Amino acid sequence: MIIERQEHVTDAVLNAFKSTADPRLREILAALVRHLHEFAREVKLTEREFEQAVGYVTALGQRTTASHNEVVLMSGSLGFSTLICLLNNGNNGQTETTANLLGPFWRLNSPRTESGASIVRSPTPGPAIFVNCRVRDQKGAPVAGAEVDIWHSSPEGFYEQQDPKQADMNLRGKFITDAQGHFGFRSVKPAGYPIPIDGPVGDLVRATGRHNYRPAHLHFLIHKPGFKTLISQIYVNGDKHLETDVQFGVTRALVGDYVRHDGPAPAPDVKGEWYSLDQAFTMEPGESRLPKAPIQ
Repeated sequence: MIIERQEHVTDAVLNAFKSTADPRLREILAALVRHLHEFAREVKLTEREFEQAVGYVTALGQRTTASHNEVVLMSGSLGFSTLICLLNNGNNGQTETTANLLGPFWRLNSPRTESGASIVRSPTPGPAIFVNCRVRDQKGAPVAGAEVDIWHSSPEGFYEQQDPKQADMNLRGKFITDAQGHFGFRSVKPAGYPIPIDGPVGDLVRATGRHNYRPAHLHFLIHKPGFKTLISQIYVNGDKHLETDVQFGVTRALVGDYVRHDGPAPAPDVKGEWYSLDQAFTMEPGESRLPKAPIQ
């Protein structure tokens, strides 16, 4: 097709892509071209702005390594990761869900841990927390035999691979749900933390006048054949960054009830302030697969 005016560019590309053999790829490409071209027309994108945008996308790739994915960080900072999550969980976006973002700190092969045991594997000062969880299917029946990975930051806001003071696999553990779909563990109360802002994502954060903090949370990854793998984060109620999470990850269903206590604790060595969390998860039928671990 010979292009005579700007409106014809979109038609030419769409016409060329009609020969794409894979129907799903053809559908995605056509929608991408239509929206991308309309975006350029709507904002009247200049040539200088286009050059800057190409440089920005290039910088995202240049900042991505085996242990840090700047593209995923940017996706979260635009709310795109959360949108994809909510579109694909909770009956395809129709109901509330405890599904959430994987984040950049999940590791394979967390230590197998007995239900109720501690995942504190090196001295980690902070208030103790006792967590009890139930895993159900959509009909309310317990899901027994599910593998559950737990990981979270320290009370200082560091994951174990960021902090030389912490032992390998500190604040991580793998549990198996019992016949009632239950598991529990002891740890220390996590803190919120800043995302890296020394790359293109930081440029966006500063340009939009936002802070770069995530609210405190516990990570869960629940896996069993026959069910869609459930990835979740349960956020600490009362955290000052709940409504302004830089990654837009907080949904109403994910705000946990972290209860503060001052009296006797479930363990005799705990004195003073401690916390408890009771949390329920619902798994949907679907493909059981583990994501690629961001940390190799």
